[in-house]
Amino acid sequence: MSRPSDGYSAPPFDTPGAPSTAVAELPLALRDRRKKPVVVTGASGLVGTRLCTKLVQAGWSVRAIVRNTTKAAHRLGHLKLEMRVGDIRDPHAMRAAMKGAGSLVHLAAIAIEKADESYSSTNMEATRVLLEAAKAESVDRIVYMSQNGSDSSSPYPFLRSKGIAQDLVTQSTASWTVLRPSVIFGPGDEFINVLARLVKLSPIVFPLPGGGTARFQPVAVSDVALAVLKVLEDDSTIRRSYDIGGSTPLTLRQMTERILIAMNASRILVGVPVAVIRPLVVAAQALLPNPPV
Repeated sequence: MSRPSDGYSAPPFDTPGAPSTAVAELPLALRDRRKKPVVVTGASGLVGTRLCTKLVQAGWSVRAIVRNTTKAAHRLGHLKLEMRVGDIRDPHAMRAAMKGAGSLVHLAAIAIEKADESYSSTNMEATRVLLEAAKAESVDRIVYMSQNGSDSSSPYPFLRSKGIAQDLVTQSTASWTVLRPSVIFGPGDEFINVLARLVKLSPIVFPLPGGGTARFQPVAVSDVALAVLKVLEDDSTIRRSYDIGGSTPLTLRQMTERILIAMNASRILVGVPVAVIRPLVVAAQALLPNPPV
């Protein structure tokens, strides 16, 4: 389900029984745009893998920007696309990646900081680098994957970094579209699967931060990828921001209950104040190479 933030009522993604639009019937501008590579950052990630598949199937020329060649080959190797190895924080690499391109879909971001990757460099500065590279190479069409709750004044560092990056995009002169998804789920996701791993690490009792009352509207990764494709093919979405969520709002407790059922597991769900859990999360981030939260 997609709901624009400014009142526009988007058409449904799929209309059962409706005939597919033949390439010859597409507007000339769209046909020409498809011939030029669409640059996809974070191409081997959760959304990027599905998006590249849908773009190739829809006849788009795709230039996938990746860092881990082994993972990229495993996830994208079967697709007919151009793969570029590069760091989105590198101005020279990104300028080269934009040459001859027609569109940019910026998906790459980090949710947890690491020794060599900070919110400032990867979420914020890299977005600035990409915007400047796109402008220098006359790549005007940009789709930016933001995050539900992103705000440049947010007290939470991750959401603040995504909000600042979002502002960079919306304040640019480009033909941008911003998508703001809720929690994205699917094979290999970093939210539902993390909860499942934490269940395995928590025998008998499972702690719920803040009592598990935080509300989400989980959306399937395939729907998010389809939304990006629809946005690229619809110029009426230019300079608009869209919130994306699934059909069912769920609290963290309700999501955990569903995960327990799927895992055929039983745990006593106990609410724990966020103030109690925060020091443990900070310690995990500092001590573990891949912290679970």
